[in-house]
Amino acid sequence: MMPQPPPGRRVAIVAGVRTPFAKAGTALRQVSAIELGKIAVRELIHRSGVEPASVELLAFGTVIPSVLAPNIAREVSLMPLLPKGVQAWSVGRACASANQAITDAADQIVLGHADIAIAGGAESLSDVPILHSRGFSDALVAASKAKTLGARLGALARIRPRHLIPITPAIAEPTTGESMGQSADKMAKINGITRDDQDAFTVASHQNASAGTADGRLTAEIAPLYLPPRFTSAMTSDNGVRADSTLEQLAKLRPVFDRKYGTVTAGNASPLTDGGAAVLLMSEERAKALGFVPLAYIRSYAYAALNPGEQLLQAPVLAAPVALKRAGLTLKDIDLVEMHEAFAAQLLSNLQGFESRAWAERAGFSAPVGEVDRSKLNVMGGSIAIGHPFGATGARITTTLVNELSRRGGQFGLMTVCAAGGLGFAMVVERA
Repeated sequence: MMPQPPPGRRVAIVAGVRTPFAKAGTALRQVSAIELGKIAVRELIHRSGVEPASVELLAFGTVIPSVLAPNIAREVSLMPLLPKGVQAWSVGRACASANQAITDAADQIVLGHADIAIAGGAESLSDVPILHSRGFSDALVAASKAKTLGARLGALARIRPRHLIPITPAIAEPTTGESMGQSADKMAKINGITRDDQDAFTVASHQNASAGTADGRLTAEIAPLYLPPRFTSAMTSDNGVRADSTLEQLAKLRPVFDRKYGTVTAGNASPLTDGGAAVLLMSEERAKALGFVPLAYIRSYAYAALNPGEQLLQAPVLAAPVALKRAGLTLKDIDLVEMHEAFAAQLLSNLQGFESRAWAERAGFSAPVGEVDRSKLNVMGGSIAIGHPFGATGARITTTLVNELSRRGGQFGLMTVCAAGGLGFAMVVERA
């Protein structure tokens, strides 16, 4: 008999929807993260048929929040479709932010605090805040507090040309100064991940995503998005997927981070992306009472962390065995695996880590997770091809996994997500 997870209320994943994902600076550059979130949630409600008044809470993730509206969840929840009394809170766990939103909402359902919830995330990497220098900020603050015109002019007179140089955000670790790409390059060197292997994995990601787009499996998850400023044409698919991606093309690209010895290129890394995604969660009892047929149930999840100065994106290797243990399962029981592709080097390092006894022991286990069957891995592509809006990716992966698990008639699915700060996430879902 299959071991069972700890008793408790089961959380059903009823539906999932996302916007098209677009490379930053392209089709969605004029659409804010808040609006991307609203589009995903609005379509989720319409497609699922859930009564808007029955939604009790909304948890949403974003990584680079708006300075003017930092609580994206509340802004999304205030759309006319939802009652104003919906609880709403924003979360941030880097690239696993949507996963955090989903597990936060699920926990509220398990505790009996809610029965129907929406969770997800959104990101506009076309619209990131540009900061002023501290000297410029200090002068403006002093001028705003000045009580006379002379004092105000005196404060502004302290501004020097160097103070006017803007500070642009960097995708780097505050504790180490290393960018994500530098960390991925380091992981490739430590684990012996070759450039050829990274590029081959990249081609597979594009081919799988292209197939999923062509046959409608991926586009079925997407809410058509009418593009500003005229709103006369709709975007219905992701614009980063390349059906014609080849090893020969990728081999021509130069390393971006370590230009002399590196293997990480713009081709074998996920692009900066705009997009939003959301899932509808219910308690098992409420779903059945309302006549909803869940796509899957959340069986278990786990988070993990390691020193960012080590292998920044390797923490899923520590989270996955814990999630599997909590589910009462092993990798052999898993029918489909979805792993976030921040970089091909990262994902291949994670796969290697799953087979490592040393990593297993570090996670507190005597035997490794095991070898992932590539025919079960990211069968409709991943973030390298589809794109990676930081705050939305976790909900996108969740939606794709449960939909494909249902189509294939599988029972169990495993997902993992690496995140900045040396963080990792894993979840096991069980088909209804």
